[in-house]
Amino acid sequence: MAEIATIARPYAEALFKATASDLDGTAGWVDELAAIAANPQLLQFADNPKVEVSQVFEVVAGVAKSALPDAAKNFLRMVIENGRLAALPEIAAQFRALKNARSGSSDATVFSAFAIDAEALANVSSALEKRFGRKLNLTVALQPELIGGIRVVVGDEVLDTSIKARLEHMKLALTA
Repeated sequence: MAEIATIARPYAEALFKATASDLDGTAGWVDELAAIAANPQLLQFADNPKVEVSQVFEVVAGVAKSALPDAAKNFLRMVIENGRLAALPEIAAQFRALKNARSGSSDATVFSAFAIDAEALANVSSALEKRFGRKLNLTVALQPELIGGIRVVVGDEVLDTSIKARLEHMKLALTA
């Protein structure tokens, strides 16, 4: 995995420097391209020696939900021409890390057993920002096996207030 990180770093840094005036917009399209590039069938298609760079570009650009700006198209062409499509998810992750470092924020994933409405998410966000001491960029993922409550992952820190975690703690206490 270190090899992909090493390959991705110069691309992420160059993209960060080139798009410093619109980091949020760039983060949006680079994340979308990374999600597309993570598809194993697309990577297999791109690795086929009979497939041309323009064909791979058209497939990726065609799958994108939003119209790609010129910077995104140029970046995508460069990544495909250099045979680095498989590194695109790591490039996106490193770009987001650079963006977060500049803004002093962190990405956080909130796992919940049920959908969270906007008002409740705002309350959770403010409480978590106080708890972790920094601005958080929240994404919500459903995990029905949590039964209730939430589990928050911020980098390598985990805050688990789910019912499943409480049941596990009770189980350990009873069997000890």
